Amino acid sequence: MLARCENPRARSYENYGGRGIKVCPEWHDVTAFITWIETNLGPRPDGMTLDRIDVNGNYEPGNVRWATAIEQRRNRRSRQKIAA
Repeated sequence: MLARCENPRARSYENYGGRGIKVCPEWHDVTAFITWIETNLGPRPDGMTLDRIDVNGNYEPGNVRWATAIEQRRNRRSRQKIAA
């Protein structure tokens, strides 16, 4: 999450940090991040990973949830190119 949002050398940076997606300052502290997630979302259920509800929004309270791979694929930007 931090690498793809803040490290221009990260493989996925252009799709995250390069688009302006950020991680809220409080979550730069791993302990604070884990505490928030466990308190608000609960432990990670089997087969799920952290997902942003608004794909154009930041990693921050109120915009994350546990989601399956299928749910995450449905919740992504369109990659279709429109011919002129």
